[in-house]
Amino acid sequence: MTEPGHGAATQSRVSGTVRIVGSGLLGASIGHALRAKGVDVVLADASPAQLRLAIDYGAGRAASVDDHPALIVVAVPPDVTADVIESELARFPDAVVTDVASVKLEPYRALRDRGVDLTRYIGSHPLAGRERGGAISARADLFIGRPWVVCRDEETRAADLSLVEALALDVGAMPLEMTPEEHDRSVALTSHVPQVVASLLAARLADAEEGALRLAGPGVRDTTRIAASAPELWVQILGANAAPVVDILDALAEDLREVSAALRDPDAPGSRRTVADAIRHGNEGVERLPGKHGQNRRFEQLVVMVDDTPGQLGRLFGELGELEVNVEDLRLEHSPGAQFGLAEISVAPAALRGAIEGLESRGWRIAGSTND
Repeated sequence: MTEPGHGAATQSRVSGTVRIVGSGLLGASIGHALRAKGVDVVLADASPAQLRLAIDYGAGRAASVDDHPALIVVAVPPDVTADVIESELARFPDAVVTDVASVKLEPYRALRDRGVDLTRYIGSHPLAGRERGGAISARADLFIGRPWVVCRDEETRAADLSLVEALALDVGAMPLEMTPEEHDRSVALTSHVPQVVASLLAARLADAEEGALRLAGPGVRDTTRIAASAPELWVQILGANAAPVVDILDALAEDLREVSAALRDPDAPGSRRTVADAIRHGNEGVERLPGKHGQNRRFEQLVVMVDDTPGQLGRLFGELGELEVNVEDLRLEHSPGAQFGLAEISVAPAALRGAIEGLESRGWRIAGSTND
């Protein structure tokens, strides 16, 4: 018999009890994913209310004095991560301790400077999250297919490393080894600076005229999606990874100054080339981003108009299946007040023409494609 909401457990790579300190989005999501594998998960949190909520949602059970965890996952805010790691190492001398903070070098240095024995500590970071935090937003599938960075050093024991990698694999993530320095430089570019840029751009919308906001389309929505993140958390993250973030922001500021100078006099010699090069370099960067299954393969897009009535999206997918067209990606947009939505569907280049012709023959309206 299985517990409600957890389904039949499949075999776990992690054996023994896993203690999770911090029952917010990441901690509770790890708990849900491990419990679905049949792992005994105990939760601890400085907030009794947050802890009770996570337990009520099924992320784990309350910790007890009789617990002897094999693995401890510290999932607390960055400004207290080092303190909690030190406390857990001292309290459970036989357990391996990892953390999921989005910055790796600062807590490692802080612990090392305190003289803490870090033999049983392995920093890690799952590259996953949502705009909304807390136990109520936790999901067992949050980490599926996402990278999980593991930061080992020369003192790391093979068995301990295997245990942390087993944790990542159990929740559906892909373990990836990096040094703390490599990790922090990487997330500065791929996560921390994008957050700053998205927030600054979204801030320009706060005082925009209502008429301008009615024109908002996928461009502004895509580039500001993460701007809904919690300021309190990001103050800590950016402060802990300030140096690499500043390096990238300074370079970005110089790029913006060059484009701004060119647009002040678009007819001046070289101005149009400056703007074109900026856009072209952006094309080159986007092409390097891994796509589906980690491949750099590019897909074609078609935009289908979908009536805002029940069952229409399901019918669209069903008919694409009948046409033997595999949907590689999907993005939905619904303009306020419109009686239809736009489904932007990514397909293999060889399938684009057949998808368009097949859907049109079945009465679907194609609003655009990369063939246009």
